[in-house]
Amino acid sequence: MTVFDPATEFDRQLDGLIRLGYPELAGLTETAFRDLVTPLRDAAVSGAAGLPAPTDARVPFLLVTTRDLVPVPDRLALTTLAGKRKPGFLDRNFPLDDLPRFDPIKELEAPAGPAYLLFDVDRGEEFRNLAPAAAMEGMTAQDRLPLTIDEGIAFITHFPAALASNRCFSLVGSRCGDKRVPALWISQGAPKLGWCWYGNPHTWLGSATARPERVGL
Repeated sequence: MTVFDPATEFDRQLDGLIRLGYPELAGLTETAFRDLVTPLRDAAVSGAAGLPAPTDARVPFLLVTTRDLVPVPDRLALTTLAGKRKPGFLDRNFPLDDLPRFDPIKELEAPAGPAYLLFDVDRGEEFRNLAPAAAMEGMTAQDRLPLTIDEGIAFITHFPAALASNRCFSLVGSRCGDKRVPALWISQGAPKLGWCWYGNPHTWLGSATARPERVGL
């Protein structure tokens, strides 16, 4: 059995971002991009200690990049479903100028800056067919918190198999003051970022969660 090595996994995630062209999108050289993000490596190793190896549904940590580094549409366009090539896209009912209005909810205490770590991330299948409002109650009772748009994109970037048929998820950690909740689901053979209502359940849509702590640069 292969032993999970957080250091190797951090390097895999960082190398994957570089292959996708994140440095160029951020206006950085590869060396500068590595220098920016690599200080998180030790925290990834210590924070993921004792966590199990990744599965399609749950992963020990994510290297999350934010809109301060690369815009949401650019990162979304670099996602695909597992084994597929069609790029992710923004739902037509999610106007582009709306995206900056969706900020992390205050409970998350999301780190400021271009990148951070998120630990013990789950796509939230247990919350399928529950409205995000009910899912929030369930996850907080477990001392867990929801994912943001940035974190959801990181999830399917590093682990494309996390987004699968009837295994899609809301991102309740990003809100803009109304009743809309961002979500990632599958459309036309590709990931789609759209939104659903805070009080509406869907049989195919869970609510992704993670441990409360987030570690920034």
